[in-house]
Amino acid sequence: MSDRPDHRVRRAYAQCTRRARAHYENFPVASLLLPARMRGPVAAIYVFARRADDLADEGTLTPQQRLEALDALDRRLEAAAAGEPDDDDGFIALSHAIRAHGLPVSLFRDLLDAFRQDVTVTRYQDFGQVMQYCRRSANPVGRLLLHLAGHADARKTACSDAICSALQLINFYQDLSQDYHEMGRIYLPQDEMARFGVSEAHIAEAVTDPAMRRLMHFQYDRADRLLRSGAPLGAELGGRFGLEIRMITVAGARVLWHLKRREADVFSRPRLRWTDYAVILRNALLPRRTAAMAKGSLS
Repeated sequence: MSDRPDHRVRRAYAQCTRRARAHYENFPVASLLLPARMRGPVAAIYVFARRADDLADEGTLTPQQRLEALDALDRRLEAAAAGEPDDDDGFIALSHAIRAHGLPVSLFRDLLDAFRQDVTVTRYQDFGQVMQYCRRSANPVGRLLLHLAGHADARKTACSDAICSALQLINFYQDLSQDYHEMGRIYLPQDEMARFGVSEAHIAEAVTDPAMRRLMHFQYDRADRLLRSGAPLGAELGGRFGLEIRMITVAGARVLWHLKRREADVFSRPRLRWTDYAVILRNALLPRRTAAMAKGSLS
């Protein structure tokens, strides 16, 4: 396959981009901030991950049917990686992205393993288990972006992993009720819930009491430290890609800022407004401000 996309591939990338932008996310996906050459591949990665996520979560399939559907998706991934995608635009675009940019297929398989785990695992005994899940559910996306940009060295990968894991944790914290009531999952470590005197009834009944607030602020502070440890990445990367990473990082910090302020109801999900995006843009445009997150949280 030629690195230069033909009409069929360009059309597939365009379709992926439309699908990516049509789905609401707190964090920008394939935005216009990215260099043009990266937008299509990023959208293809997103569409693949969204498709797998939906198979694990959406609809009325049984757990066995979900696992079988994810296995089928794995086979389609293998064919796409070999340059033999089916007629689906998502796999046409993904096939080109993998081969043109040398994207490690193992990272896509890590994502699929995480979604399989979502089908079979609903509780996590300790934070180490949660982080192992993040390693496969979130970190591969950041690593794929670094590969696309040609910056996949060890230091930048470590910073990317910290950012991606922090963003995954933040998503858990803003979706506590939804994950429990819709999927029966609790991503808060069971040992920490017990330590703070929080039971599953707190989550089932959306009880915000002092114990629940203490538990969640412990979680928020840890995610904040993790996010700040990776924040220098955005300042180190130049150009539009660096700006995109800073936007994502500061957006995560902004969501976390909102979560920390919800003392009356830790179960309400913050939704970013135009004033939040103004703060995010202001801070992301100044690399030094993003790098300063390593020493203190930005709001």
